[in-house]
Amino acid sequence: MIHSMLYATDLGLYAPFVMQHALALARTFNADLYVVHAVEPMGLFAESVLQSYLDEQALNEFHSQGLNTVIANIEQRVLDSFREELGDEGEQDLERIRAVRVLQGDPAQVILDQAQKLSVDLLIVGSHSHGAGADTPLGRTAARVLQLARVPVYLVPLMERRRKGDR
Repeated sequence: MIHSMLYATDLGLYAPFVMQHALALARTFNADLYVVHAVEPMGLFAESVLQSYLDEQALNEFHSQGLNTVIANIEQRVLDSFREELGDEGEQDLERIRAVRVLQGDPAQVILDQAQKLSVDLLIVGSHSHGAGADTPLGRTAARVLQLARVPVYLVPLMERRRKGDR
């Protein structure tokens, strides 16, 4: 039985499409829905640029408070996009969402860690991120989640990326 699900979003162009699947499944199973978005850590170049412009105290403050502010803003953006997408009739669907988490780290690992931590019964992911090419049948994160997940994965294919004539 499915009592709780984790929807992993990249906040890309197709996120609302995948979200509709997540909410439909939550309704069908009367399940709790958790949402996670992974923010990849800053690269070495970005870190070195910050170090050249900020003193040590300001850099530490940015890492502790600046990142928390950015994460809180992303979490709010996710909730706002749900509200906008669902409209006034979607209040019951919004109540199914138990938490929205934005976490820093490798996206596949963040998803897998959250699935284990929350003890969800199902993962919901899109087949590609917003940056994947149309020739790629499966995105890197989706492939890793499918390979390593300990619970079933509901994979939403991004049909718009298929070429005409493919079925």
